[in-house]
Amino acid sequence: MSELQNAADTLKEIGWGVSVFGSARLRPDSPYYALSETIGARLAKAGLTVIAGGGPGIMEAANKGAFEAGGTSVGLNIKLPHETSNNHFQTHSLNFDYFYSRKATFFMHSAAYIALPGGFGTLDELFEVMTLVQTRKVPPAPIILIGTEFWDGLINWIRQQLLALKLIGPHDIDLVTVTDDVDLVMQRIEAFCADFSHERETAPALPE
Repeated sequence: MSELQNAADTLKEIGWGVSVFGSARLRPDSPYYALSETIGARLAKAGLTVIAGGGPGIMEAANKGAFEAGGTSVGLNIKLPHETSNNHFQTHSLNFDYFYSRKATFFMHSAAYIALPGGFGTLDELFEVMTLVQTRKVPPAPIILIGTEFWDGLINWIRQQLLALKLIGPHDIDLVTVTDDVDLVMQRIEAFCADFSHERETAPALPE
């Protein structure tokens, strides 16, 4: 609870942001690293706060893009055996011992979500936000998956198994957009965040 309260106190002055999820294991020579860095910079130049996991790989790239573009770059840091240090491209750093409070902080403070390729942690974050939006436990939000080659197999499986067996609703698959087009990503997020900010001017915080 103290981690959640500290996050709420720190981020309420910043307001809503855009969360970027992705692997810690992709190196700077990966094309996905470069793509994440571009997205971080584009979000920052659009005046949008970038929230990432604070570690290396895709998270570092998103933070780096935002940081070097002069934007607000938030890192939600958790120390793991293969993530022994935080990246250095954060204007605001929060440290967590628990995945639960770290993930809840993403969802308390994000108006949109972007997922690039990642492993179990990225899939965990992705499916949790899909569940929260589906069940209306968080406000409706764009959920954009970048990398059609990477994500198409998962989306096809969801259609062929979950949708075919009616384990999800007929429109639940529409919660996510899969694309390689950064311009489309920015158009969707900027348009949504403009309306979102107008409707939700109060900074996010914990419930009373």
